[in-house]
Amino acid sequence: MFTGITETQAKLENIERENSNVHFTFSSSITGELKIDQSVAHNGVCLTVVNIKEKNYTVTAIDETLKRTNLGDLKIGALVNLERCMPANGRFDGHIVQGHVDTTGICTAINDLNGSWEFEFKHPVSSNFVTVEKGSITINGTSLTVVKSGNNFFSVHIIPYTFENTNFKNLQIGDKVNLEFDIVGKYVSKLMGLKK
Repeated sequence: MFTGITETQAKLENIERENSNVHFTFSSSITGELKIDQSVAHNGVCLTVVNIKEKNYTVTAIDETLKRTNLGDLKIGALVNLERCMPANGRFDGHIVQGHVDTTGICTAINDLNGSWEFEFKHPVSSNFVTVEKGSITINGTSLTVVKSGNNFFSVHIIPYTFENTNFKNLQIGDKVNLEFDIVGKYVSKLMGLKK
């Protein structure tokens, strides 16, 4: 389980294709603390560390993961948000994040609010993709509070610290992001019989 609090970022160093799988090799300031078989969220996608060599480590994404997320669009040099699993005795600073991306969204607007930024996103319509104002959403692995909410869109506000310490600083209009909707909302939707 994750909390959506980005620890650091990793830089994509190499991409290797093997059948329908893709092996991504990253460098990160926390590589020395990682272990093989450890789960780490990359832009909100839970991936298993399969190899570590000096400052680099490798994770593997299967075809289903590549189809459902933005990982297949990554280019060498791209920065991804990283979070290790929450320790059992750790603080719960974000919200419940599983590392299971529901779908991708598209950034449709970036508004400079003179001290913060409003990012607007659109996503496919589904009864599972529920946002509510002041509720939680995970974007590229970052736990955020929903500001505006609609059937197929929402917005969030980003403070300067989050902007500088996540890949929001590189996000542009038209970019694809990974979305994990709040697990509580998804269960309520299913229990209410809203799932189509």
